[in-house]
Amino acid sequence: MEYSGNRLDPYDRLAGGRYTASIALYLILTIVTLGLFNLYWNYRQMQACNELLERSEFSWLLWIFLCVVTFGLYHFYYQYKMGAVINEIQDRYDLPFTEGLPILSVVAAIVGFGVIADCIHQHEFNKIDALLD
Repeated sequence: MEYSGNRLDPYDRLAGGRYTASIALYLILTIVTLGLFNLYWNYRQMQACNELLERSEFSWLLWIFLCVVTFGLYHFYYQYKMGAVINEIQDRYDLPFTEGLPILSVVAAIVGFGVIADCIHQHEFNKIDALLD
């Protein structure tokens, strides 16, 4: 399975596709690194959105900066925006649409389970990747 262009991660081939990742592995790595791996995971998801939309929708450095200066409040907006953009990608490629994803993402982040929102987003990316093959 060869892809042209820049790959998001040199180990993607092990996971099955360009935007696919092992949710269990990424969750374990996030827990073991006390959340540091989640920074990379979010970066990877932002890059996937930017590639699939063919525009620069997300900036990892801007996300980090705004999360710091707003004491984490910007992350709630980011979670909503990520869910909305995933819905836009699904709509653009005529894929099954996930109703309520933006709100579900925000609720998960508000109750302290932002990593669960990342798992849900990754699940959607895995489905998108499988359907785009």
